[in-house]
Amino acid sequence: MYKETILKHQSTLKLVTLIATGALLAACNQPAEQAKKEEPINLEDSDTKVAYAIGVSAGKNMSSNIANLDGTGIVIDKKTLARAYVDGLEDSSKLDDESLQTVMNEFRERVNTAMQEKRKIEQEEQAKIAEENKTKGAAFLDENKAKEGIVALESGLQYKVVTEGKGKSPAATDRVKVHYKGTLIDGTQFDSSYDRGEPATFGVGQVIKGWTEALQLMKEGAKWQLFIPAELAYGAVSRPQIPGNSVLLFDVELLEVVAEPEKAEPKKAASKKSPH
Repeated sequence: MYKETILKHQSTLKLVTLIATGALLAACNQPAEQAKKEEPINLEDSDTKVAYAIGVSAGKNMSSNIANLDGTGIVIDKKTLARAYVDGLEDSSKLDDESLQTVMNEFRERVNTAMQEKRKIEQEEQAKIAEENKTKGAAFLDENKAKEGIVALESGLQYKVVTEGKGKSPAATDRVKVHYKGTLIDGTQFDSSYDRGEPATFGVGQVIKGWTEALQLMKEGAKWQLFIPAELAYGAVSRPQIPGNSVLLFDVELLEVVAEPEKAEPKKAASKKSPH
């Protein structure tokens, strides 16, 4: 089933700390033109290679954290940051410790305020989209259930049988192996086991309600199209690639009801004979 990769903002404190420590975005404070004239880094030398790896890793982490500030109005100048990092390594800061602490405290407050405002705006936008999706989803399902071959259940779940299966049907407590593709009603794909090149295995009762209901009606070998209303999926909560109140469409192929491995019987302790 759709594996969520819930998007999370890194904590403001972590963001501030990473920026405060000045991760390597560049290895020196020289202009780019001058840097190009330098001798290439000798990555055959083990110590140099380690230093380079640390620098690249730190630079990528810092770049990712700076990206979290997009939309806040806060801009971090990478060239200055790189120069400041070198100053820190050489213990030649142009600001004394008290000034550094004052700047960072002010920056921390600024980031906190900006991130709160950014989250507020994002939540308002998500709520607006969710409300629009609610209307669009209801209209889609109402029109869809009138199409040939569509079965509409009392729960709101709709499905179409593409291929009848001939095997057994799983129970809510079973595990299944399936291939599937998931899209929104506009055709946007958000997940696919086919693209990953291997089927997914999971518990029938461990997925969204629409899947749990549908799987128990299918037989091994069956291929169905599912049309799942938001209340049987993720509701009004927005998730990566799935806006709130989205109707979800799935092509599902039930490959196998997976047998649970037999549990080994616990060994019995050897009985001690009572003395006569």
